[in-house]
Amino acid sequence: MLLVIDVGNTNTTLGVYQGEALIAHWRLTTERERTVDEYGILCRNLFTFSKLDPEKIKAIAIASVVPPLNFTLFRMAQTYFNHEPFFVRPTENVGMPIKYDAPGDVGADRIVNAVAAYEWHGGPCVVVDFGTATTFDAISKFGEYLGGVITPGINISAEALFQRAARLPRVSIAHPPRVVGNTTIGSIQSGLYFGYIGLVEGILRRMADEMGDLAAVIATGGLARLIGKGSPLITEIDENLTLDGLRLIYLRNHPEMFA
Repeated sequence: MLLVIDVGNTNTTLGVYQGEALIAHWRLTTERERTVDEYGILCRNLFTFSKLDPEKIKAIAIASVVPPLNFTLFRMAQTYFNHEPFFVRPTENVGMPIKYDAPGDVGADRIVNAVAAYEWHGGPCVVVDFGTATTFDAISKFGEYLGGVITPGINISAEALFQRAARLPRVSIAHPPRVVGNTTIGSIQSGLYFGYIGLVEGILRRMADEMGDLAAVIATGGLARLIGKGSPLITEIDENLTLDGLRLIYLRNHPEMFA
């Protein structure tokens, strides 16, 4: 079995693959202050809850955009799973040309998403990842990572509105039944939801103008299903795209594991 870990600024997602099958996955809050032992015990408890044997893990692959946690997770993998983890490095081991002026500046999660998207949908395609930031990543028809767009995530926008407008309440992100809200909460939810869909669609149309007809637009991330269902421009919703990309990249670097 292969354990994959995607470390984001807000959430850390873990998955266990048996061959090509994702047999378990979990989403945790990213805590920079957690120790090696805290992460190790948490992971082992998740395995126990899901009735999985940690001793059957043969390898660990990690994509991280939180450098302070990298050593913690490295030591956790060694101590609690007896493996040195494989870290995705966009400039070294992803098997996809990076057409970025500074390839090392691209987040590992963005390249992992791009690899999985091209593998399953071909190109040109775009991945929209609804995370702390919302990222739009462009992949050419030749399987090259071209670059993309970074915007504040919808939760950041909601929190900024709450903090800067004294009379406006904090609200949950939801799909309101109508655009014209007849309450303050309904009006804010409408502005956040439909306004964000407008942002997403506007960027996607401009990307398509530059790239040509797109083979697919894939939404992923924690809010992919909620936002993705609101736009006909999004053709696929795959909340586990990053985990599958980690599996693919690990396999390309270690084909002997599943030979």
